[in-house]
Amino acid sequence: MSDTVSNFHYGAVTPIAAYLMACLGAALGLRCTTRSMLRRAPGARRAGWLTLGAVSIGCGIWTMHFIAMMGFTIQGSLMTYDPALTVLSLVVAIAVVAVGIFLVGYRGASPATLGTAGAVTGLGVAAMHYMGMAAMSGHGSIDYDPLYVGLSILIAVVAATAALWAAVSVHGLWASVGASAIMGVAVTGMHYTGMTAVTVHVTDAVANNQSSASLLSFLLTMVAGPVVVLIIVSVIVMFDPEVVLGDNDWNNAQPIRPAQFPDAAAAPVPDSEHVRPPSAW
Repeated sequence: MSDTVSNFHYGAVTPIAAYLMACLGAALGLRCTTRSMLRRAPGARRAGWLTLGAVSIGCGIWTMHFIAMMGFTIQGSLMTYDPALTVLSLVVAIAVVAVGIFLVGYRGASPATLGTAGAVTGLGVAAMHYMGMAAMSGHGSIDYDPLYVGLSILIAVVAATAALWAAVSVHGLWASVGASAIMGVAVTGMHYTGMTAVTVHVTDAVANNQSSASLLSFLLTMVAGPVVVLIIVSVIVMFDPEVVLGDNDWNNAQPIRPAQFPDAAAAPVPDSEHVRPPSAW
């Protein structure tokens, strides 16, 4: 990366915010995928939960990228973004994650399925990153170091494979939180590794080397939509106890008594009289 380029114009604010958004998207995606894997989920609802999981992870990755890009500056150049290509990169992120999520959601986490799904998703995430970079233009040309580009793609594939494995293998709430934190590190690491590959050659320098207010406003507007989606998914997750607890936690839930027998509260409950959670009836 040349001396004219900085990824930390606002200090640690943008990388931390980007990491947290990647973690949020991963956490919601894992919980939604867990919900789809429960035995009680019928076919249509299973597809719906998998779709919601793909949207969550895709929006999280995309939002991470463009929050991080708020801290990206080129000395002597003001940047602009192509809105159509920027939105297309969001569609690509969600689509490739959906391919991976649906593959492992319906076919399981066998080595062949996981390898295929991880490769497709990882390559798609890398494509989203470099498509987002292609949407950017300024007073100069951008070159990429092939070594770091290749390394960023490798990280994306490994991170995607690990995320898909976790989506169908990790069911406990705290295990999902830990997996999401690790996935956030991997996804954010992929982004900054890709940015290390960037070298900018400024041709027509301008006096202002700071991010313009209009550019920041554009990025905030672009990020606002996916953030709203993640908030909506968060509300759905919070109001569905099976998403929060997971299948194993439901199986270990304490027995509850029917409301029509309040006097039986103090009496011992035989195993045969244990009542399942309402969603299992």
